[in-house]
Amino acid sequence: MRLLIMGPQGVGKGTQAALLSTHYDIPAISTGDIFRFNIKNKTPLGLEALSYTDKGELVPDELTNSIVKDRLAQDDAANGWILDGYPRNAAQVEALDAMLAELGQKLDAVVALEASRDVLLERMAKRAKEQGRSDDTPEVIAKRLETYEKETAPLLDIYKQRGLLISVNGVGEIDEISNAIIAELDANVQAR
Repeated sequence: MRLLIMGPQGVGKGTQAALLSTHYDIPAISTGDIFRFNIKNKTPLGLEALSYTDKGELVPDELTNSIVKDRLAQDDAANGWILDGYPRNAAQVEALDAMLAELGQKLDAVVALEASRDVLLERMAKRAKEQGRSDDTPEVIAKRLETYEKETAPLLDIYKQRGLLISVNGVGEIDEISNAIIAELDANVQAR
């Protein structure tokens, strides 16, 4: 199974991607985790990414696209994957389409998690305290949510038109959300 998990920051994409990864025995690939690993280890990629993330800006497409392409071509992703945090804009949708065509793969579904802005702000404030993430200041959070609404949310319409979109309420017990996603995926992907 090849999935995208989408939604605004703080909606629980990473948590759900990890659970789906275990359920379907496929890797969860988070562009944010890849960048954070490189930032923590002060690699050239990490330092370049940090110059953007500390200001609440997205890492440029060229850099993100090359990381995703490399990761999808790795052996553990041959039988499926879950992408978390990619694509974030229309240009990345085109880049992903080209990558999949080159790899001879197709996207099975796009899971969109939804939650209100108040819930998202509360979750990210809690995450900032617990994890000490430098990119979770109130100003950066607000900018990221605005960027999501402007650039990423419209992508859901693209995937809806392609018949791939599954929308799930991202508020509630983690297991209930995960079970709802799995039920939708199993019903929709097997029906195709």
